[in-house]
This record gives sequence, C-alpha cells and structure tokens, in this order.
Amino acid sequence: MKYIHYITILFITVTFSSCSVYNFTGTGKIDAKTFQVGFFQNQADLIEPGIDRTFTLALQDLIQNQTNLSLVSNGGDLKYEGEITSYRITPMTATADQKAAQNRLTIRVNVRFTNKNKETDDFERTFEFYYDYPASTQLVGSALNTALDEIFDRITQDIFNESLAKW
Repeated sequence: MKYIHYITILFITVTFSSCSVYNFTGTGKIDAKTFQVGFFQNQADLIEPGIDRTFTLALQDLIQNQTNLSLVSNGGDLKYEGEITSYRITPMTATADQKAAQNRLTIRVNVRFTNKNKETDDFERTFEFYYDYPASTQLVGSALNTALDEIFDRITQDIFNESLAKW
C-alpha cells in the first residue's frame, strides 16, 4: 500500500515534467528568454494623464506573471512597442428626455510586436476595448481606475494571446 502512494507521485511528476511544450497559460514553447516593453505614449486627441504609464506597466506585469521571460530595458528577444491612439467617451443610451443614461469609455492601442528569433511572428495591430458606466457617474478616482483596470486587463490579454499564445 505504501508503494502505491510513491508510484502515484512518480506518475504525476513524470506526466507533468514530460509536457514541457505546454504550460497552464497556453503559451506553449516560447523561443525567447527576454522581452522588453517600450513606453506606450498617449497620442489620443483626449488626454487622460498617466494612462500611458499605467498601460505600459500592465503589459509588463501580465507578461512577467504568465511567462518565465525576463524583462530587459533593451535588446529583448521579444519587443512590444506602440502608442495609445484613442481615448474617447461616447453616450450609449438615452433617457426619455434625450439625456445620456449610459456612457462608454473606449481605448484603442496600436501595438508593434517583434520576435527577433522568429520574424514570422512579427505584427502591427490595433487592440481596443471599452467600459460602460452610468452617465451620472463622473469618470474620476476609483470609477476611472475601475474602468482602466477592466479595459487594460482585456487589451493586454489580447496582446498576450496574439503574440505568445497564438489563440
């Protein structure tokens, strides 16, 4: 009976160690050791201070948390660069007296991805997502942080999927 426990542990260890081509984030085998994320400047017509830094850090954090890649300031095997091209607020629904009942914040980011070890993976693409909120809410403080968190979580995950997960 004692040996069954050891055999089970050995089986589980061998099974997971032999699957080195796949990991739980879905990235498969990455042919890189390092990555760099350039500063994503806010070039939108409507400027919200600080979102460029927030987005850049969100992308760095996501890649660090979901891969074994090392973040470097230059010369990375994988390179992410681009700019925030749109930050806009638009009314979405109206009340009976023609006032906005709900607004939508939409952010668009242009990304250039370069893989110096596999140039066929390179791309330039626009990623966009939105956050709907009541028109009576001022988009400042915690309301703005909630909106940015939701939008940046989605955009950075989409960038990750396009560049590394190939989904």
